[in-house]
Amino acid sequence: MNAGIIGIGKYVPEKVMTNFDFEKILDTSDEWIRSRTGIEQRRYAEGEETSDLAFKAAQNALENAGITADQLGLIIVATVTPDRGFPSVACQIQERLGASGCGAMDISAACSGFIYGTTIAKQFIETNSYDYILVVGVEKLTKITDWEDRNTAVLFGDGACAAIISKVSEGRGILSFELGADGTGGKNLYLNDERKIYMNGREVFKFAVRQMGESAINVLEKAGLTKDDVDYLVPHQANIRIMESARERLGLPEEKMSKTIQNYGNTSAASIGISIVDDLAAGKIKDDDIIVLVGFGGGLTWGALAIKWGK
Repeated sequence: MNAGIIGIGKYVPEKVMTNFDFEKILDTSDEWIRSRTGIEQRRYAEGEETSDLAFKAAQNALENAGITADQLGLIIVATVTPDRGFPSVACQIQERLGASGCGAMDISAACSGFIYGTTIAKQFIETNSYDYILVVGVEKLTKITDWEDRNTAVLFGDGACAAIISKVSEGRGILSFELGADGTGGKNLYLNDERKIYMNGREVFKFAVRQMGESAINVLEKAGLTKDDVDYLVPHQANIRIMESARERLGLPEEKMSKTIQNYGNTSAASIGISIVDDLAAGKIKDDDIIVLVGFGGGLTWGALAIKWGK
């Protein structure tokens, strides 16, 4: 039996920062931001740390899955913005959830983190090592944002997603995956000496447009599927133009691609899971749909999953 997602949740902070708010502090405009990125607003955490966001999303995922924290065998948190170097965010939320004794670790794959974490969890579930694994994608990007760089400051938001990975019914679950990295591209997107995000936008854009489409096609081929089999695409919500390039590569109509970037901006490791929660609530993802998750991030990293949705 395949591993799959049996429960999922999200948490986003209350504070909303709109494009019009940015007009007051940077040489930019709502029209400029929307036309180039698709972003209209994003959420900022005030008085909350990364672990707080992760904890709240995890609670929602556990409730959605109908299990309790003491049933977890492992907690994996994907983040590049932990509260501190150690202990890990995973250990912090293990304590708060009451999941005593289970394994707990953070991983760092930037915006590809949720896919990396879910793929790791899949291996442990399918080898019968654990019954239930919590995977969290969480970022508080506002604490590493360069507020004087108008090209990057407008992009990022804070948020968290969480999923419970376990065995699902025959034919459903994760059908295939792809993980990849190109360390030679690390110089194009990194945390600089001032502990702020640096991005060579042109180079990252070129990489993402190429890699998102390729990875989506690759996981379909690995699963023995074609573009015609895809019911829904959930790309990392980084930039609407990059997302559209992946959609066009799969030949999908607009309504078959998740689009939440306008509400949350780029939440890095949290974006794919947040989108799934919103799309499930809107009835856009249904049981037995073939969905493709695909992302890219600093490293440079990339990852994709082909999933037949449902328990």
